[in-house]
Amino acid sequence: MNRVIIIILNWNGIEDTLECLDSLQKQSYKNAQLLVVDNGSTDNSKELLEKYAKNYKNTKTIYNKKNLGFAGGVNSGIKWGLKNNFEYLVLFNNDATADKEWISNLLESAKDKQVGIVTGLLLHEDGKTIDSSGDWMSSWGLAFPRSRGQKENERPEAGLVFGATGGASLYKADMLNEIGLFDEDFFAYYEDADISFRAQLAGWKVSYNPKAIAYHKQGATSKKIPGFTIYQTFKNLPLLLIKNVPSGLILSMGVRFKLAYFLILINAIAKGNGVPAIKGMLISFKLGFKKLRERKIIQKNKKVTTKYIKGILWPDLPPDQTGIRKFRRFFTGKP
Repeated sequence: MNRVIIIILNWNGIEDTLECLDSLQKQSYKNAQLLVVDNGSTDNSKELLEKYAKNYKNTKTIYNKKNLGFAGGVNSGIKWGLKNNFEYLVLFNNDATADKEWISNLLESAKDKQVGIVTGLLLHEDGKTIDSSGDWMSSWGLAFPRSRGQKENERPEAGLVFGATGGASLYKADMLNEIGLFDEDFFAYYEDADISFRAQLAGWKVSYNPKAIAYHKQGATSKKIPGFTIYQTFKNLPLLLIKNVPSGLILSMGVRFKLAYFLILINAIAKGNGVPAIKGMLISFKLGFKKLRERKIIQKNKKVTTKYIKGILWPDLPPDQTGIRKFRRFFTGKP
């Protein structure tokens, strides 16, 4: 029997977390350990989680003294899972609920020995449109969720993808032991793109299974902190490139990324989000020197060719970057 642990991160969102746990108790796969990582909550989360765990023997909670972000929070759970010899470590957002066959279908795709990460079909809460069917990394250096906003009946078929959403995906212990855990400097946002990129560079594959269905409220946690998403985006996007883009692609992708980053910054300032955007950019510059050191190790251990990485990139701008497309069309005529 597979040893599976499902890690749910809670931060002052106990109502969502309890609903999430209830959906996981209904899984057809009955041998999963549920581990709630409370990320320094200040509400009544601890009291209610302890009460919940008394009723379900498969549920355990560990408590962080402070909010370590998504990356640090889930790493707490992953470390516990690895220490206790779980083969498969599954991350699930506390503001999501799962179809009863979700785990079974993730495990089915995990049978492929080359696959290190499995992701599924993450729908929006109403089930009518897609939140994510995996992640893409574009040739412009921008990571983005695949199929977002498309209708549910337009879901892609099963296959390999560039990356997986950290909110509802399975990670093999063997892979994590090789490439390391989530980068805690990211705190939140794009840490899943980073670990997917590192997995690809190390020769692991990422698989998408459309039968592994979950439903996501999207942004239930980040909406609690004004400017949080903007700050994290401008901090983390450059770090993703510095660490992972192979030398043979760094010039072409870097030029495109600098233009896109500048235009996105101008747009943030125009919409009144200049302060968190600029703060994020400055912190990114500071962290960049640290990531250059990490880059040496990642690129030294690369097991695939640059041609392979180029072949699995999204070849254009992300679909939602309409402003940059208009800019490009004005100067080049290219749509």
